[in-house]
Amino acid sequence: MAARGPTLHLLCGKIAAGKSTLARELAANPQTVLISEDVWLAALFADQLTTGVDYLRCSKKLQQAMTPHVVALLAAGISVVLDFPANTTEQRVWMRALIAQTATAHQLHVLDLPDEVCLTRLHARNASGTHPFEVSDAQFRSFTKRFAPPTPEEGFCLVVHHPVG
Repeated sequence: MAARGPTLHLLCGKIAAGKSTLARELAANPQTVLISEDVWLAALFADQLTTGVDYLRCSKKLQQAMTPHVVALLAAGISVVLDFPANTTEQRVWMRALIAQTATAHQLHVLDLPDEVCLTRLHARNASGTHPFEVSDAQFRSFTKRFAPPTPEEGFCLVVHHPVG
């Protein structure tokens, strides 16, 4: 079902599940802006990202900087595809705050793929050299341990996708 007015699109899925691909598809809609965490992190913090702790620190800074921008876009009637992972409860707390500030429609797109498919896609992505960051199998496993799909209690409007491997 298409939402009326601006919509905040959020994405949940393991590394290489297809979040950025879906984000680009969603952003092709009229009056829709794509904001990609990977693009911004690479531009602002690439030299500072060597560990998971570095990622968390830099991602938090980026969230703080993006909050007024996202709120302003939604208030101006522009839909936003926020290509930031909604993979943990903590990450989704920020997203819930954005929704509360704007009272806008939202959709949390959940990409449900098994680890093996994500790893195969990750290897292909790494080999292509087209992604701003190369992720090792160990990093994939480390981030996947923290992955927590959204629960009904979190109150998101879920759209579940089952992409093919």
